[in-house]
Amino acid sequence: MSAASMVPGLGRRVGSLRSERRWALITAYVSLIIAAIVMLAPPLYMLLTSLKTSAEIADLGGNPWLIRTPTLENYTALLGNEMFRGFFINSILVTVMVVIVTMVISVLAAFALARMKFWGSQVLATGVFLTYLVPDTLLFIPLYQIVGGLGLLNSIWGLVLVYPTLTVPFCTWIMIGYFASIPKELDEAALIDGANWMQMLTRIFIPVALPGIIAATIFAFTVSWAAFVYPTAFITQPDSMPLTIGVVSQLIRGDTFAWGQLMAGALLAALPPVIVYAFLMDYYIAGLTAGATKG
Repeated sequence: MSAASMVPGLGRRVGSLRSERRWALITAYVSLIIAAIVMLAPPLYMLLTSLKTSAEIADLGGNPWLIRTPTLENYTALLGNEMFRGFFINSILVTVMVVIVTMVISVLAAFALARMKFWGSQVLATGVFLTYLVPDTLLFIPLYQIVGGLGLLNSIWGLVLVYPTLTVPFCTWIMIGYFASIPKELDEAALIDGANWMQMLTRIFIPVALPGIIAATIFAFTVSWAAFVYPTAFITQPDSMPLTIGVVSQLIRGDTFAWGQLMAGALLAALPPVIVYAFLMDYYIAGLTAGATKG
């Protein structure tokens, strides 16, 4: 005799639970499919447009989701353009320098706020994160005066100076959460063995907190690579433009849009972050999870 027949109504409840679970799974899959379609439609349209000739793009009677004569001329035109390669190099230089500056400042600040307890450390840690909530659209005007006063307008060094205002607060907050999740016994054991604070940081905490450091590095890389407001305000000369504004400023002339090259340039600009996230997504999620639950 089955358990369902022994307990009155048990079979109906089990069937009801199975039905609810099945409908929950169906709802989840349908929601994911809809979200995937909505999120992937723009990049797919960009890819299709980048593979079309200018004449096919201008043909308003054609289906925008079909390609009659696929071509790579938009990509070859951009990759063969010395100015476009300069945009790419500028983006790489700015991103690498900003990531290095951000991680040095963030790791040191987070370690001090998370492990070296002092008066006001919690308030200061919260204040660091609150500065991240200030939108860059409010900051670029005073920063423009500061950068102009230093003579760094139309220079990638001006971007290296201002980008950390976007990356350091959030990266510091992530690292505070990760450092706070490390057992305090490690501090005590290291102090007993005669290690100083810098030795504790470099030999114990950085290796243990590597997933959090990778998550913060990915965030700093993404922000500095994809920034648009600051370079638009601070850079007007093509020689110093990063990729995000260089493609737009040079491929839009008045009311003339080089749509094929614009889409190709946008996809090429989006490729490095996609590659980074594809290989390091697990570390990024682990770092964000620790930062959200600790500290």
